[in-house]
Amino acid sequence: MQALRTRAACAARRARPNPTITTPRISRSYASESHSHGHDHHHHHAPEAAEGLGTAFYVFAAAIPVSYVAYSISRPGANGEESSLTKWMRNFDYFNDWELRNALRSNMIDQAAHDKHLLLHARTSAHVELKMPELLYAGSPWNVPAGHYANIDHVTEHYRQQAAAEEERRAKLLAARAKAAQEQQEQQKL
Repeated sequence: MQALRTRAACAARRARPNPTITTPRISRSYASESHSHGHDHHHHHAPEAAEGLGTAFYVFAAAIPVSYVAYSISRPGANGEESSLTKWMRNFDYFNDWELRNALRSNMIDQAAHDKHLLLHARTSAHVELKMPELLYAGSPWNVPAGHYANIDHVTEHYRQQAAAEEERRAKLLAARAKAAQEQQEQQKL
């Protein structure tokens, strides 16, 4: 009962005005009200505009019957026969050779997997030929005492001889192939 009396007293205190506050409340004025001298004149209203329902409404309204028609023609017949949409699509070659397309896709995926495996796990050659002998002498020109570059002319000469031997081997191989092709042409003429 005490809780009920406490709550009632609190509500009564809020309802009666406080005698210590004697200033009346000041109503606020706004800039939009300062221009008018009376309440009824100089009210500016937005012009009336005739707005239609918009494109979205008509698209939505048209989507309902279109979706019903699409659903009804995609359903199979009562006796398990094909739908009219399926019958119409059978007229196109694209939908008839699906087995061939699936086989081609499967072969393509298998080949791609094989190539990926081959490229990822193939060992690369660690042998690097000397392409530019000038790179042997490449180095910082600063802080190198005079005479401290090693003489590696013998290394450069080794790679020159190796390149010359390779060119000679290729020339002999090309000459042999040309001779074999010429003999084969002579035999075909006979």
